[in-house]
Amino acid sequence: MTSPFIEVKHLVYRYPDGTLALDDINLTIDEGEMITFIGQNGSGKTTFSKCLNGLFKPTGGDVIVDGHNSKTTPIVEMVRRVGYVFQNPDHQLFNSTCWDEIAYGPRNIQLAEEEVKERVEEAAHVVGLDKSYFKEHPFFLPKGLRQRVAIASILALRPRVIIVDEPTTGQDAQQSREIMDFLVELNEEHGHAIIIITHDMPIVARYAKRVVALGRGHILADGPTAEVFSHPEILAQTFIEPPQITQLAQRTQDQGFSPGTLTVEEMIAQYQQLTRT
Repeated sequence: MTSPFIEVKHLVYRYPDGTLALDDINLTIDEGEMITFIGQNGSGKTTFSKCLNGLFKPTGGDVIVDGHNSKTTPIVEMVRRVGYVFQNPDHQLFNSTCWDEIAYGPRNIQLAEEEVKERVEEAAHVVGLDKSYFKEHPFFLPKGLRQRVAIASILALRPRVIIVDEPTTGQDAQQSREIMDFLVELNEEHGHAIIIITHDMPIVARYAKRVVALGRGHILADGPTAEVFSHPEILAQTFIEPPQITQLAQRTQDQGFSPGTLTVEEMIAQYQQLTRT
């Protein structure tokens, strides 16, 4: 049996002012998983995520990534294994061209320029960024493209895990589907484990395979999406409601609908099955 790629053991994190943000967190993440972290603001989602890639060092307990303990592993080594895409891509874009932005990570770890070129072109191809944008300033691009440049800058380090913070914030429905479909492609076609932080429950219902619900620095639930959404009383502790279609199914489960229904399509299929019997 292989070890999990990420193993979190009794993780505790306190901010410098003494605020307890995470308390006794235990979690394992395998390569190739598609996970969503949910919870109200202040629940610990972002803090936990930053502990996973070494941006924050544990106050107590351990975060072990690919056999490397974050307490003793330099951050440059951690971010090569777990990449982090900020909620606002503008917070991590600071170079004057898209090429330099994507090349920054590989250059920072002192790769040969030939290797840098290969990684930039590879990452740009994966995110669907045409070479014609290489000389453009990232800030002149639409938000969707800026987000892809930010993701490409992480991909150029070839991490096995990518954390994406609120990828659909500020996007319309079509843009949200496009970015989520792209993240699914990274997961299914390229083998990256994807961790998504979001408040968008319909997006969670449609795309997440596993959900981790956090509240007040604790993990309240961890499991398949339908299973977690089947327990609204647990979600209520972190002030989250399942999608409306799930709530409808839960209110009509005495008529044969599953309380773990996630999408309208599932609801219709169940209705058709029930009316045929």
